[in-house]
Amino acid sequence: MKKYNYQTWPLNKIIEVANELNQTGGSCASTGERIAAAFVLNRMEYLPDMYSDVIEAWERLEEEWQVCVKAIKEDGMHLIR
Repeated sequence: MKKYNYQTWPLNKIIEVANELNQTGGSCASTGERIAAAFVLNRMEYLPDMYSDVIEAWERLEEEWQVCVKAIKEDGMHLIR
């Protein structure tokens, strides 16, 4: 199991937005932050309206953000409320 510092941005921001979406169903986060959080939650209904295609949404994320999503899914889901 890898250890990540979840206090660093963007890991912390993605977790924050995922928790906000999980708790309220909405967020004023940026497009990339919402996409990343939707993938962390595995809830594609949280993708911004302009991204109805999941592949297009995934490719919208920069590689760093894709790595962060994978890291959270692998080792950080305990931080999602």
